Order: sequence, then structure tokens, then C-alpha cells
Amino acid sequence: MDCLFCKIASDEIPATIVAKNDLAVAFDDINPQAPTHVLIIPTTHHDNVAELSAADPLALQALFSLAAEIAAERGLNGYRTVFNTGAEAGQSVFHAHLHLLGGRALQWPPG
Repeated sequence: MDCLFCKIASDEIPATIVAKNDLAVAFDDINPQAPTHVLIIPTTHHDNVAELSAADPLALQALFSLAAEIAAERGLNGYRTVFNTGAEAGQSVFHAHLHLLGGRALQWPPG
């Protein structure tokens, strides 16, 4: 499989890793949309969050656990977590990933 995020999870491609657990890896987004913009991915490949939640709910929980850990470590007073599912929603890498955004006031609706 030629998946960018699988290669990051397996250390084949370097990334700025900010946290890990047994089921997930978190790294800084290379095109940040906020002062804190971290991508949190499962270590196993699933095209999107719908597939991940059906196949491995513990991995889904691990993504949110890392998000909370990183937000606390960075002293975020508030933060947003986002999954884009499908190209029409803005998903460009088809490996489930959670965006953690914070460090500034975030607008609603997001766009």
C-alpha cells in the first residue's frame, strides 16, 4: 500500500511526532490552519473515520485520548477536533485522521 500516513506511522517517512500510544500517532500538520494543528492517525489503515469506527472502536478512542493529552500539554483553553470524510468534505489523504486545532479563537461555521 502506498499510503503517506501509513508510512509516517511506520517511521518510513519522517514527521514531527508529538505523541504516540499503542494505537495512534500524532504529528504536526505541515500546512497548519491554527497555532496548534496536529494530525492524529490510527497506526492501522482505514480510509476514513466511518471505517475506523466500525473496525476498531478502541483505535478511535485512542485518537481522542491523544487529542486531550496534547491539548492539556499545550495549555489549550479550548480546541476543535475534526474528521473530514470523503473528498467533498475536504479529505485529501485517505487514511482516517483527526485534526486537533487550537491556540486561537475558532470561528463557526468552519467553512
